[in-house]
Amino acid sequence: MGKVYFTLTGTNHYYGKEFLEPGMSVKLRKEPDNEYDKEAIRVEFNGLGKIGYVANSPYTVLGDSYSAGRLYDALKKKAKGKVLLVTERGVLCELK
Repeated sequence: MGKVYFTLTGTNHYYGKEFLEPGMSVKLRKEPDNEYDKEAIRVEFNGLGKIGYVANSPYTVLGDSYSAGRLYDALKKKAKGKVLLVTERGVLCELK
């Protein structure tokens, strides 16, 4: 698997995205008990905890980035990512 990109979304339900900058590290953690999405992958930031989710809808995925559904089986329980670009529609990240 080459470079893999994903969209961080839902930040407005937690701490917002204004504090995120390119180069920052985030943690991904599968959330199989999520009542709304069985392929949910939450995104965490050190010191804050959950800051959003990997987008899993064609309306929230930016460009050709992977949805949570495409990433879910390829990930172990946890993974790391890096913020690349913060936009009005979401945050583009790279899987590390």
